[in-house]
This record gives sequence, structure tokens and C-alpha cells, in this order.
Amino acid sequence: MRKRTPLVLLVVLALGALSILQACSGGSKDSGSGGKVKITWSVWGNPGEQQRLQEFTDDFNKRHDDIEAELAPIPGSYAEKIKTMLTGKTAPDVFYADDSLMPQLINNGLIENLSPYLENSSINPDDLYQGLMTPATKDGNVYAIPPDMNPMVLWYNKKVLADAGIAESPADLYEQGQWTWQKFQEMTDKIRASGKHGYIVDTWWAIYYTWVSGNGGTFYSDDSYVGVSDPKSVEAYKYLYDNIQAKNFTFANVLPSGQGSEAQFMNNLAGFLSSGRWVLPNFKTKEGLEFDVVPHPTNTGKKIEPGAIADAFVVMNADSKHKEAAWTFIEEFNNKEGQLFRLKDGGNAVPTMIGLDSLVEEGNLPEHARYFLDAGEVGYVYPDYLYPSVSDEVFTQFDRLIQKKDVSFEEAMKEADVNANKKLQELKAQ
Repeated sequence: MRKRTPLVLLVVLALGALSILQACSGGSKDSGSGGKVKITWSVWGNPGEQQRLQEFTDDFNKRHDDIEAELAPIPGSYAEKIKTMLTGKTAPDVFYADDSLMPQLINNGLIENLSPYLENSSINPDDLYQGLMTPATKDGNVYAIPPDMNPMVLWYNKKVLADAGIAESPADLYEQGQWTWQKFQEMTDKIRASGKHGYIVDTWWAIYYTWVSGNGGTFYSDDSYVGVSDPKSVEAYKYLYDNIQAKNFTFANVLPSGQGSEAQFMNNLAGFLSSGRWVLPNFKTKEGLEFDVVPHPTNTGKKIEPGAIADAFVVMNADSKHKEAAWTFIEEFNNKEGQLFRLKDGGNAVPTMIGLDSLVEEGNLPEHARYFLDAGEVGYVYPDYLYPSVSDEVFTQFDRLIQKKDVSFEEAMKEADVNANKKLQELKAQ
């Protein structure tokens, strides 16, 4: 499932904040029917994702006479609402947390240490992709389980490419080791000339960082943030900036409300967008939409470079009054059977349990779905998870550069570098 970020958070079902506060409570009460324990759990996600999660919840309830789980999605500003709920003792028993939240949740004792529950359970932490676990562990203890992952890939609209006169397949170019920044720019130039968006640049860490690492750039060195001083990193931002100025790329923040990258793509108005597998439930139901995926192009001479993996974690509220029931739900949601249930038939993410890769390729939807696995094998989770607001200084300056246009590219990068490192030192001192 998609991490919403600093990882960007998707707006989900139109539930009011009041109803959420009423539904979610760390002090879940028995339902009153034969002593059945009621627990609540909360997530973010788009409607396609929500449907599958509700199906799992319903199936869980059918299999447990003594537990009733209620899915209570939280629309918009997810992280802030969860923190408010935790402070007010109204948070759900089980909830999703993105990696930027994990240090605060662990250090403040807001979530349960799951290590005792993992003993003799159906989840062996060694069977999970270990590269995903860094934000979830501290001092040898496990505080969260990654239920799935979303390596970032490029989705492309076959009709938009064909209408622009593009005969080459991005997937074929990737297989030939010719999927480069130059090739990508040539394609988006043709799409722009046809009157449509070549590529829409969504504004969150996973997009920016995937382009940076696709150029061999880096983010941290010793005690400093070098994400906008490292020459390779700066070159990646310049590539994005130049193509936005040329209108080959479209900066998502300038799109009309409700007409973001996914809507543009589904309406055959955009050739490319960066995303994980979470868009598949919506894309596959859009009549006439022809799409496929490919790893992001590189500028290093390598076929593929590391890119971002959007990751999330399932955690237990330390104040839950029904911890055994909450653990039962967490275990069954994240074990092999739970991942099979949630991710089969064109699910919304990639399994985190080793040995379930076939789930991604079933039905050839999309045709080159195996590229999710290619990207996952070399990808990385949020590099800023300990100090998530550091990179916000960079993204703020990039937004200023594109929208306000009151600074030069060089000035914006210099100011971003100064502000990011100032913020880093402030956070380290706290």
C-alpha cells in the first residue's frame, strides 16, 4: 500500500472527521453480543484499495466468532489526525503508519513492541524483505510489520503514446538497455507536441528521489544532507526543471483541483506518471484504458538504478484495551495467507514476504508487471525517516522555483541546501 508521505497522503472515502473519532478508539469496547471483542483499525488509500481492505475485514470477521474488526478509513491529513487521536486517547487499536511517523511512535511509547507476539507466530521476520525493516525496529525489537510495498515505476498510456506517433515501446527499450533520460525526453516532447501532458511530476519525496538516484545521486554524507549539493543530485533536479520549463513535463501542483496525474492518465491526457501498484485497482476498471509499466529511465549507462519504495507499517496502539485481539488481526493481515488474500487478482501492492512474487505477475496485469520486482530488488525506503522534514526544505524551494519563479535554479538549489542542513542540525539537537 502506498505510503503517503512526506510521503503524500491520498484522500480516501468521504468520511467526516467526527465520525472517525467516534469509530476509532484505543479503548474499544465489547460489542455486547456474547462478549465479542470489537477492535477498530484505520488506513489511508484510494477507493480501489479500500474495497480490498474491507473484503479482508469482512473475511476476518467471518472466521472469528470472538472478534469484530471495523475498518475506519481516515480521509486526508492522515498523519496529523492519527497523532491527534493518539494524544486524545481515541486512536484505533491497529493502524497504518508511514516510515516518517515510526521514530516518533516508537520513541514516545505510542505503539506496542511486537517482538513478544512474534514468538511462535505465523510471521517470521526473517521471511520479510529486510531492507524494508529499518524504520520498524529499534534496539533489536520489532514495532511494526510492513504489509506490502510499492516500488516506484513509470506507468505509460499506450494510446497517448500511439497518438503522438511513438512506435518504440518503453519496455522494449528497457530490455535493450536503452531506456535513458534522453529517450524519455524525446517521447515526452512528442506527446507535448500532440497537445497532451508528456509526464506529470507529482510532488512528493518518492518521485524526486527516484530521479536523483536514477542519476547516481545521493542524499546524505556523514552528518550533512547533500541532496541538493551533490552534483549528480543537482543534475537530476535540473533535468526535471528544464523539462517542466519546456512543457514536456507538467508540475502536478499547477493542475486543477480534482484533475491530478491519475485522472489525467485515465482520461488519456497524459503519457507517463510515476506511481506504485496502488493505482492498478482503479486503472483496470477504466474501460478502454491501455497501460503498462517500466522502471524509470537512467542517466548512468546502467539498465536500472535504485529507486524509491513506498512502504508502510501496521502497528498496534499501545493503549489498546484488546491487545490479543489486535495482534490476531495484525498477524492474519500480514502473514502469507493475509498477503495472498489482499494482493491476489490485481491487488494494490507487492508482497513483502519472500516467495510470493508470483502474485505480482498473475494475469499479466499489466503486461510487464515483473518490473515491480526488478525495481523492488534494487530499491530503498525513505532515506529521511529519522528527520522527515529535512527534505521538505528542498521541495518547498523547487515548488517556489516552478510556481513563483522569483529565483533562478542555482539560487533555489543553494537556498534549499542551506535550509535543509540547518533543519537537519536543529532536529539532531532536539
